[in-house]
Amino acid sequence: MEPPRSFEHTPALPAERIPERVRRAAVDLAAGTGSGYVYDPALAADRVRTLRKALPSWARVYFAVKANGFEPVLAHLAEAVDGFEAASLREARTALAALRVRRGESGGRIAVSGPGKTPELLSGLARLRAERGADVVVNAESELELHRVSAAAREAGTVLPVALRVNPEHVPVSGALVMGGTPGPFGVPEPLAADAVRTALSLPGIDLVGFHVHAVSGNTDAAAHAAYVRWCLEWSRRTADAHGVDLRLVDVGGGLGVPFEEDEDAFDLEGFGAALAELPDPGVEVVLEPGRWIAAPTGWYAARVTDVKSAYGGCFAVVRGGINHFQLPTSWEIRHNFAVLEVGAWPDGVPRPRAGGESVTVCGELCTPEDVLARDVRVESLRAGDVLVFPNAGAYGHEFAMPAFLAHPAAPRLTVDSRAP
Repeated sequence: MEPPRSFEHTPALPAERIPERVRRAAVDLAAGTGSGYVYDPALAADRVRTLRKALPSWARVYFAVKANGFEPVLAHLAEAVDGFEAASLREARTALAALRVRRGESGGRIAVSGPGKTPELLSGLARLRAERGADVVVNAESELELHRVSAAAREAGTVLPVALRVNPEHVPVSGALVMGGTPGPFGVPEPLAADAVRTALSLPGIDLVGFHVHAVSGNTDAAAHAAYVRWCLEWSRRTADAHGVDLRLVDVGGGLGVPFEEDEDAFDLEGFGAALAELPDPGVEVVLEPGRWIAAPTGWYAARVTDVKSAYGGCFAVVRGGINHFQLPTSWEIRHNFAVLEVGAWPDGVPRPRAGGESVTVCGELCTPEDVLARDVRVESLRAGDVLVFPNAGAYGHEFAMPAFLAHPAAPRLTVDSRAP
């Protein structure tokens, strides 16, 4: 784990960049627990609708629950998505409950991914299908897993739809994280896919409905992503025809990136949709399962500054919280900027350290030098007791942190309507 890259004295974001309702909620959080997350679930649902509007009619949008599993967020998303992508039994159950509250027993589809599905997980999924009628698709990632799916389905007296996850030999896209065309635990390597297809077709309890490819995360090149989707469709059709698979589903994963810095380009959603619209109707369900693109701009992490100190030429703002709440900047080395909210209240007679017209490094309260959220950000004024707000924190924030280290309180989460006055 490395600290985030230096901002090289880039100014902090203006406070006005944070919606007024979010600013109020952030100050309230800081006055109470000291830090936490603010989400706008309605904004997340609107982003799904925006994405669906840009895509061809044959595309389906699932939300990757691992990006944000907060139940109020999932409840709003259940009104807009075609399904959810889950990576654990708990996520699958939570997503199914959200869908059924909004849509009744018909609900929507749950696709389940993960490179190490246990027999216990698969048995739980089979029971969800057999006992509760859940529309569950298992993205199987190895031949052994296919045998485990078959055994779980037969024991539950059902048949589980399966999409074989493939790790393509060459991937025409790049991003923050590439999971295709490289050594890794995800999926079946493309040269071995034919054997896995034959295994899936031979096993009872399995209905091989198609293929799953999730090869990249954080891609902001829309043209390259459209070419990647084309490759997934063409490969799936060619492979299905060669082996007699009744192709009904092609899951092309997520991977749509969002800009974290001022000079980064946003994903060209309109261009992406237009490029896909030029493709012939594939005649199958084509699933996109983004998480970050939908949720990141709909959340903010807020933390109260507990101290401001200088040491050997460096200036440090220490906050309540840190990577135990918000590990993403450090884990991914993201330059994640923040806004300073000035707070007037301060105990009389107690010194109030301040930084002004200089660059600060934001550190958390954990006993490790890795607890850094932002480095070398220039602030005009920052005092102990003020509140820092990090936008673009709605995805892989709370879910991606390390809350057990030092046993500080977990980050609370609350919701607002960020577009209200």
